[in-house]
Amino acid sequence: MPSFSTTRRVHHSAVEMFDLVADGEKYPEFVPLCSDLRVKSRTDKGDGITVLVADMTVAYKVIRQTFTSRVTLDRPHLKLLVEYVDGPFKHMHNRWTFRPTEEHTCEVEFFIEYEFASRTLGMLMGAMFDTAFRKFSAAFEKRADELYGRSST
Repeated sequence: MPSFSTTRRVHHSAVEMFDLVADGEKYPEFVPLCSDLRVKSRTDKGDGITVLVADMTVAYKVIRQTFTSRVTLDRPHLKLLVEYVDGPFKHMHNRWTFRPTEEHTCEVEFFIEYEFASRTLGMLMGAMFDTAFRKFSAAFEKRADELYGRSST
C-alpha cells in the first residue's frame, strides 16, 4: 500500500500551523491537486475536539475525483486525523501532528497511506499523488509565510 511520511521544522508556531491545516475550505487556494473542498458537517465534541465531514475534489488534467473524509481536529493535542468515508479509494488514512520546538517554531509531521479501489486509477494517479504529497508540506509552509509572515527565528 502506498504511503508517504515527512517531518519538517517550520518557523511558525504549532498552533498557527494547526489552524492553517484545519482550515480545509482554503485548500483549493494553495494545495496541489485540490480543486474543491466542501465541509458537509461540523460537530463540536467538546474539550477542543471538532469532527468534520468534508468532500475534497482532486483534479489533474482530465481526471477529477471526489472523496469524502471524516476529519478529527484535536486542538488540545495539536493533531488532525483524516479517515476515509467514500470515493475512489479502497483505503485512505492520514494524520498531521504539530510539535512545538521553540517559541515560534515547530515540527510538522504529515503521514498518509492510501490504496485506490481501481487498479487502473491507481496506475493513472499513483505517481502523480506521490509527487503531490512531496509538495504538500512545502505548500503549507509557504502559505504560513504568506499568512503569518516569515519568522526570523
